[in-house]
Amino acid sequence: MKILFIFLCLLLLWSCNGKPYNSQHEIQKTIPLDKDVHSYANFKQINTQHLHLELEVDFKSKTIYGIARHKMNNRGAQSAIFDMKGLLIQKVTLGPKNNEAETDFTIGPMDKDSLLGQALMVKVDSTTQLVNIYYQTTTASDALDWLDTNLTSSKTKPFLYTQGQAILTRTWIPIQDAPSNRFTYSAEVKVPSDLLALMSANNPIRKNSNGLYHFEMKRAIPSYLIALAVGDIGFKDLGQNCGIYAEKELLDTCVKEFEDLPQMMRVAEQLYGPYQWGRYDVLVLPYSFPFGGMENPMLTFANPTLITGDKSLVSVLAHELAHSWSGNLVTNETWSDLWLNEGTTVYFEQRIMEALRGKEIADILAQVEFRELEQTIAELKNDGTYEQSKLHLDLVNKDPDIAMSDIAYVKGAFFFRTLEQNYGRVALDGFLKKYFNHFAFRTISAEGFIDYLKTHLIEPSKNKFNFQEWIYNSGLPNNCAKINASRITEIEKKATDFNSGKDPFGAKVKYKWIKKNGKSKRIKMLIDVKYNDYIIQEWQLFIRALSTQTPIARLKNLDEQFNFSSSGNSEILCDWFVLAAQSEYAFEIQPKITAFLTKIGRRKYVLPIYEALSKSPKGLELARQIFNITKKNYHSVTRNSVSKLLYK
Repeated sequence: MKILFIFLCLLLLWSCNGKPYNSQHEIQKTIPLDKDVHSYANFKQINTQHLHLELEVDFKSKTIYGIARHKMNNRGAQSAIFDMKGLLIQKVTLGPKNNEAETDFTIGPMDKDSLLGQALMVKVDSTTQLVNIYYQTTTASDALDWLDTNLTSSKTKPFLYTQGQAILTRTWIPIQDAPSNRFTYSAEVKVPSDLLALMSANNPIRKNSNGLYHFEMKRAIPSYLIALAVGDIGFKDLGQNCGIYAEKELLDTCVKEFEDLPQMMRVAEQLYGPYQWGRYDVLVLPYSFPFGGMENPMLTFANPTLITGDKSLVSVLAHELAHSWSGNLVTNETWSDLWLNEGTTVYFEQRIMEALRGKEIADILAQVEFRELEQTIAELKNDGTYEQSKLHLDLVNKDPDIAMSDIAYVKGAFFFRTLEQNYGRVALDGFLKKYFNHFAFRTISAEGFIDYLKTHLIEPSKNKFNFQEWIYNSGLPNNCAKINASRITEIEKKATDFNSGKDPFGAKVKYKWIKKNGKSKRIKMLIDVKYNDYIIQEWQLFIRALSTQTPIARLKNLDEQFNFSSSGNSEILCDWFVLAAQSEYAFEIQPKITAFLTKIGRRKYVLPIYEALSKSPKGLELARQIFNITKKNYHSVTRNSVSKLLYK
């Protein structure tokens, strides 16, 4: 299906036949930004109901050649406006396939900060229902991560994946790119015959000989949930409509780590109702993936850093599964209310983990996140951006990625924990179950959520709740739910003791009775404290509570005792490397930090390490040196974040 595309200069406002469709003044008047500040689309006049994609994936040129066929709901529009960024448009046609007629189109100017991209304005009439956009991706298509063979497990086959959230889908598909517009989609995808293609839809479980794959997503989803992956991928079924995809070299390990997935599914359904997407599969991507997981419907994308051998990070998988209800089933109307997706999901995740691992472990997991939230709020206050600690954000002229912080995730979760504290778990569970059912396959704003909350939870109980303060004010309200866990107190006391010069992990004295020559005798034993005596989250709390003024020699001794800098757990490695950078111990273990930043592309881990290094001139020099070597290994989400940090 490959097409020879005409390269267009994106800065000129001309149609494909050389005639100007609109003046720039008319373009600016036509582009509506009143509904969603992150989209140019004129949803109120005309919107996509179904999208059919015809795609050819070319690894040699690192290009996707595509046709996006939009079936539109037209309410008398004379123009259909789409979002695009980093795309080359060949032509636009109207009408059904094989009976199409070219139409004029105009590409608007790039927005001031190159955040939204450009408006693609297509001339239609009031009866137009079918709009077909012929295009190709470019090196500026930031959703795409083309991985050379050296970045894959096989070392012989390349890999491609997409990451659309929040507004990157427009960089690989010309689309009305806002969460408020849900639509169904289908796709015909051509890939090399030795690779498998997967999407956030119904999926094959093995390769076919011609490299052609067909996909259907029959449930309406927002644009950011369209996802594609192509690679040398295998599959194993876990039962209960769950399975694991991964590069073949990692498949068995991934299956072992995630074997509890069917049980997670049963717990989730018991809590908040039936799973409504058919299958739930997980694709473990290469290490460059910028997030821990992405909740693409029917096919969660997961980072291999979750594979630890002890299932200590499977809460991330519980989180992505929970998104099948909160986020995918009921979606935030705009990115200003991302907390409606993420806060609900983190609360749901905590409930799944409580059912699987017990309340004590679930509370420790939640407390680690709460400590991170407190630190984030303190940093926002110090930086003069305290208003970003509100749940509902003003994101006019701002990157929607601002919303993807501990505020939306953890403050949002503690909003629901506090509701539980005030109204009881049974009442809150009943409310959430009704909420997911009532708004299924729809979007919701903060105002809509508040109305539903008042009607179905607050007013029936006649017990007031300060929801306005939680949603629209900065910081944490005084009635925020508290977690009491003795193990948290104990491990943080050990950090306090260490900071005061004591050795909290000295060998423990234990007495044992033995029989010798027919007589009982009590002997004294010294038992060394081992790394496995504590769970990962306890070690996280301990490391984070250590003083940055700790002498290098003491950090070195602690490292030798527990081998933190060689841990197989990326959470520990990240926290330890951050502390090392803050205390200059980083230069003692520089090869290990470099190896970690070279291999791992998950933004949650690499960004804090680079940030800690950048606080000193010597550290900044090292950070830039590492980044200049490793940036090609990162997805644009991570690469751009680190670049802004190191070269601001």
